[in-house]
Amino acid sequence: MMNDMSRDDCYSAEQHARRLRRSILEMALEAGSSSAHIGGALSIVDITTVLFGQVMRYSKTDPEWAERDRYILSKGHACLAYYAALHDIGYIGDAEKLSFEKTGSRLLGHPVMDRSIGIEFSNGSLGMGLGLGIGVALAGKKRGKDYKVFVVMGDGECDEGSVWEAAMAASHFRLDNLVVIVDRNRYQQTGTNDFIMELGELEKKWTNFGWDCEEVDGHDLPKIYDAFMRQRVSKRPVAIIANTVKGKGVSFAEDDNAWHHSVLTKKMYDLAISELG
Repeated sequence: MMNDMSRDDCYSAEQHARRLRRSILEMALEAGSSSAHIGGALSIVDITTVLFGQVMRYSKTDPEWAERDRYILSKGHACLAYYAALHDIGYIGDAEKLSFEKTGSRLLGHPVMDRSIGIEFSNGSLGMGLGLGIGVALAGKKRGKDYKVFVVMGDGECDEGSVWEAAMAASHFRLDNLVVIVDRNRYQQTGTNDFIMELGELEKKWTNFGWDCEEVDGHDLPKIYDAFMRQRVSKRPVAIIANTVKGKGVSFAEDDNAWHHSVLTKKMYDLAISELG
């Protein structure tokens, strides 16, 4: 297949994902805060890797380049993955990365808009990011721009009615420049999705709302990449359901919802780093 990742690309992406996981752990340890939300950040690392490494268009020297693709992290509590990506491409320096959640830092427990370092919008309240994405996608259409808008959401976030109102609007306006990625790790803050609000067949839901939709293993880098490549010619808004594991890449955090909020100790950090290699 012409769009497949080469062996070198796969190796590069794997190293990229490892760097992001290490950065997440470093920031969480330095902050010593339960609001680091490690589990939800780790579950989107591979999605983030492919977006920032292979898919999105941006300038490494100008975060506010007008033709850039837009990235909106609707599940704002997973911001450590976002900050790690911005550090990796050079928008955030080493010292600033370790300022996470410290007094005066620009890197707070949820993203606060600062386009000079690549943060497009403030996000904290769930269910809002897709509406923002629709506004940005509509603006691009009206201004004749060819950028794409990528919105990363949580599956628990899909409990919000505002998500489905926005989903209807996106298909109504035929926003083929809009891509939603749902991080389906099957947990939310206080329990499993099935216990709190069963989501059923998400792919069918998005399809019935007028989107092109497919499911993918959210930790298989080539398959994530292929999904983006297949969908880039869609004439409708696109939803990719990424099946993930909360806390992915760190043995003691994987599939454990306690890591929605837990504080990372130095001993745990050392173990996690040794596992990452």
